[in-house]
Amino acid sequence: MSLRLPDTVQLPRVEILAPVLGQLTFGALAGFAAGYALKKVGKLAAIALGIFFILLQLLAYFGFVEVNWLQIQRHVDPLLQPDALEGLWRNLLALLTLNLPFAAAFVPGFVVGLQRG
Repeated sequence: MSLRLPDTVQLPRVEILAPVLGQLTFGALAGFAAGYALKKVGKLAAIALGIFFILLQLLAYFGFVEVNWLQIQRHVDPLLQPDALEGLWRNLLALLTLNLPFAAAFVPGFVVGLQRG
């Protein structure tokens, strides 16, 4: 038993679909690679930041340096406000969704890469 399409249904030609399928495939692979790499680099950055903080605390404990945490907080707090984070997220999404077929595959690939990384 074979499936027969009605005569009125026209399938798109391969020449028309090939560029879109190529963008979708490359977008998914690039998204996965970017998400995977971001998670690995993020882990390394978190470890490096933790080690730096421990060393800084040790130097402060033994009196080699004095840290003005209030000054650091004044510089960091504006970067962590919801408006600043939302603006950063919107700019990132605008960048990633510039080419829609590529972006349509990139974003899910990116999320899977973050999960697997």
